[in-house]
Amino acid sequence: MAASAAQAERQKIPNPKLRKPSTKIWVYLVLLTLQYGAQPLLSKRFIRREVIVTSSVLACEVAKVICALILLAREGSLKRLCKEWTLLGSLTASGLPAAIYALQNSLLQISYKNLDSLTFSMLNQTKLFFTALFTFFILGQKQSVRQTGALVLLIIAAVLLSVGEGSSKGSGGSTSDQVLFHGIVPVLVASVLSGLASSLCQWAVQVKKHTSYLMTVEMSIVGSLCLLASTFKSPDGEAIRKYGFFHGWTPYTMVPVISNAIGGILVGLVTAHAGGVRKGFVIVSALLVTALLQFVFDGKPPSPYCLVALPLVISSISIYQKYPYTSKKKD
Repeated sequence: MAASAAQAERQKIPNPKLRKPSTKIWVYLVLLTLQYGAQPLLSKRFIRREVIVTSSVLACEVAKVICALILLAREGSLKRLCKEWTLLGSLTASGLPAAIYALQNSLLQISYKNLDSLTFSMLNQTKLFFTALFTFFILGQKQSVRQTGALVLLIIAAVLLSVGEGSSKGSGGSTSDQVLFHGIVPVLVASVLSGLASSLCQWAVQVKKHTSYLMTVEMSIVGSLCLLASTFKSPDGEAIRKYGFFHGWTPYTMVPVISNAIGGILVGLVTAHAGGVRKGFVIVSALLVTALLQFVFDGKPPSPYCLVALPLVISSISIYQKYPYTSKKKD
């Protein structure tokens, strides 16, 4: 009876892949593609090395909260959610993922400054592998044979980039050790954390029935509190107390901060209205956008390692999204 009830509940949920994309959905897809592709370049160009990482991450979290609250108010569910909201439910659903994402964002900000944009984008795609791994352990979601092969291709590309870029000079005159330990290692650790946090968020949405906007608000607030607590002992905290919160900021620093916040909102909209398959094509297209923008604005063609790894990344993500796992029906 329990299995039949669960099956009936699943049948009530509309499948995004079966719906024909509307003009609004195509707008979401295009905007997310541009945001994904441009974010590494925006961060590298407009966030100076003097900017304290914690300050930029906190500003992004505040921007996310503002955007999510505006969207909740616009759809008319803000008052209802405020009445139904409880502290225990919020901490249970969003507390741990928020803390993980806060650490992940700090690692990404460090990596932005020590890798070229295309290398960062491709290494960042390894989060797909770790997301699949953690969703299997936490939610029991299996992968097809072709998906497993696609994930292997992705890891090969990540190893290739790590070895190749770690033995060469980094962007902006960085040494090989700086590229490896302050560029490659942080983004790979951030990918592991992203996979874990994504799986926990999916669990919260399925079990706790949290909306994506509400989770954005909760996670941003909890993550910001975790970051503020860390400033009492961290080097960033000492730098903020010594130089001020906005040390190294310019008016243009808000460009990547707001862009990153909008991207977080767009991810939820694309996933809800277009499904994971189309989101996968967004990620692939964003890699090409990154390469194009880097060549146009920086005049820097992709390195030989990127040229070899890029087709592996594109192929792996395309295969993974195209051939999902399908369970055999039993009579």
